[in-house]
Amino acid sequence: MRRDWWVPVACGAVILTIGIGARQSFGIFQKPIADDLQVGRELWSFGNALSMLLMGVLAPFVGGVERRFGVARTVAAGGVLYVLGMVVIGVATEGVLLTVGNALTGVGMAAAGFGPILAAINRAAPPDKRSLALGITTAGGSFGQFAVVPFASILLERLGSWHGTILILTAVSAVMIPLALGLRETRSAPAAAGGAVAPQGLREALSEAFATPGFWLLTLGFFVCGFHVSFVGLHLPPYISDKSVGMEVLGRSISPTELGGWAIALVGLFNIAGAILWGWLGGRHRRKDMLVLLYFLRAVAFIVFLALPLSAASVLLFAATLGFLWLGTVPLTSGLVALMFGPTYMSMLYGIVFFSHQVGSFLGGWGGGRLYDLQGSYDLMWWISIGLGLFAALINWPIREAPAARLAARPA
Repeated sequence: MRRDWWVPVACGAVILTIGIGARQSFGIFQKPIADDLQVGRELWSFGNALSMLLMGVLAPFVGGVERRFGVARTVAAGGVLYVLGMVVIGVATEGVLLTVGNALTGVGMAAAGFGPILAAINRAAPPDKRSLALGITTAGGSFGQFAVVPFASILLERLGSWHGTILILTAVSAVMIPLALGLRETRSAPAAAGGAVAPQGLREALSEAFATPGFWLLTLGFFVCGFHVSFVGLHLPPYISDKSVGMEVLGRSISPTELGGWAIALVGLFNIAGAILWGWLGGRHRRKDMLVLLYFLRAVAFIVFLALPLSAASVLLFAATLGFLWLGTVPLTSGLVALMFGPTYMSMLYGIVFFSHQVGSFLGGWGGGRLYDLQGSYDLMWWISIGLGLFAALINWPIREAPAARLAARPA
């Protein structure tokens, strides 16, 4: 626990602002890339989905790397790989390089993403501030959506070049690397044995988590979160463009491309408040109950969006509503992992849960492009999203929110 715990919170939030903000802008490139390369939407969708999947596959291993080399080095290395991947995407003229670039950004974000950063925040913040600190850091990614995605959509509209827009985002992303210095930690000496919880090895930590039903329910529910976030982030902008939904603001015409960018930005803006709100609620109420409520409200938001006549107003209302429900799952889920199993292997265990999230992201991102190319619409994906939201609400309900027996047996 650090006295200056706000330093890693600030640096971690800004790193997530830049990294997630740039990645969340990828949805606005869906149609330009498909038109430029004369391919269907599945190509760019698959590249993005592969990136998400790699983030999940590597997340548990990143936890081990972070414990060995420290959070700062791990996040800095991830920032370098992320920037390299953005460069490859920016210069790509065919599908292989686009896919390779996406893969590199996925590896980079695995190392410079939520897992290592939230683990550092969890160790640095005082117990009574921990849930709030996790919410603030998580909100950084949402501020990135608000700040970066409209910037990218306006650049794309003005430059008329997705290559140039990506390369400008690459230059902005390079700021992630030096910010990793703010995540440096002082390694404390091992605690004395008297009155402390018995030391736990890696194998014992995995066995304990795998034998806990709530761990698997939490993991399965997080799959749904990834599906929703990837599908909406990658396919809402082209959905708006397909329907030719624009608007007029103070005499200025907002094109469907720009409106798509502003919709994702609005999701990010409202999630700044949403992530902090859900993090705060997680400190006052049972986190698993808050997850039940959040997933149920997501399903309701999808139903209302499909029921209303499609217009700029309904798009922005949907984006704002979804923003409150966007990444509020992260402080609740990561907080539950820390509560149930302690902070020692939190990064690795959260990495396993996060892998499920990224499998959902893969299916939500790639599946949206695949089904669109097959059916010419996103209708089926919307209804799948509704069903999954209700399913996630149900399976989070029976989770037992309590420390593992090993932690509960700590002497007074």
